[in-house]
Amino acid sequence: MTTIEYTRGDFQSDQEVRWCPGCGDYTILASVQKFMAASGIRKENAVFVSGIGCAARFPYYMATYGMHSIHGRAPAVATGLATARPDLSVWVVGGDGDMMSIGGNHLIHALRRNVNLKILMFNNQIYGLTKGQYSPTSEVGKTTKSSPMGSIDYPFNPMSLALGAEATFVARTLDMDPKHTGEMLEAAYAHKGSAFVEIYQNCNVFNDKAFIALTSKDDRDSNRIYLEHGKPIRFGQDMEKAVVMHNGEATIVDAAAVDETAILIHDQTNMSMAFALSRLSHSPTGPTPLGIFRSVDERGTYDDGVNAQLAKAKSTKGDGNIDDLIRSLGTWTVG
Repeated sequence: MTTIEYTRGDFQSDQEVRWCPGCGDYTILASVQKFMAASGIRKENAVFVSGIGCAARFPYYMATYGMHSIHGRAPAVATGLATARPDLSVWVVGGDGDMMSIGGNHLIHALRRNVNLKILMFNNQIYGLTKGQYSPTSEVGKTTKSSPMGSIDYPFNPMSLALGAEATFVARTLDMDPKHTGEMLEAAYAHKGSAFVEIYQNCNVFNDKAFIALTSKDDRDSNRIYLEHGKPIRFGQDMEKAVVMHNGEATIVDAAAVDETAILIHDQTNMSMAFALSRLSHSPTGPTPLGIFRSVDERGTYDDGVNAQLAKAKSTKGDGNIDDLIRSLGTWTVG
């Protein structure tokens, strides 16, 4: 097959991008388009599937195949596509409301089945399209149009949820860090199986500065904990902070106060470590891990399993004919 060299412009559709000025979705779109151009994925072999919400406009802006599907059901639609067409690179895009509320069930089953999907969840901790109601990732006490006295709902921790669903690839990145976002997209694409990437995305209209601790010049170095496989987990302006395990929990300490050997070495194949790190920060108001929490290649994909069963059935019974099956014996007349 002839290799085609793309530019980001090749993945920009002819549709006007219609998000609010300053929305973090613009940065994510640029990062995805840039990655797609560098990945070697042929445009005709890429599909973006979305549900409903601000993020769900994504397929319109990608010059690939795409589907703006049903609220919360993008993982289900994409599962069917990935199973029927394993030759395609299938991506799912949605917001925290779409994926964690009405679509929560579809999300966890796509993850546990290990369908070969790349799932990007834009988390702005608010419902944006419907003008600012609290979402399943909004903090307790959040005052919105639907919670004027403050939300009493306890929010999901998306990293813990994905790990609990046995996702084989779980990562987190930030809209305002396009270099890191590109690295996470590359790793997710290379992974065989379900890849879940949470992207913190600022909604400057209804939840502005929700991630200011991770984006402001004054605070970001003190709060971004970059996870790198095989490396000690240290962070801070001068790498003065570190993560250790204490009583089974990931804990932040002054690096100078502990022996170097006590500092946690990140192992993205260790499920217990991944979960402990996911509990280190429930909301991005302080030190927050970014990077790959888990990446394992320990079980087959759902789509491969289904297609193996189909091949086995065909080898013994032939291809079959749906029309013959419908018109075969065993029918009856009603009335």
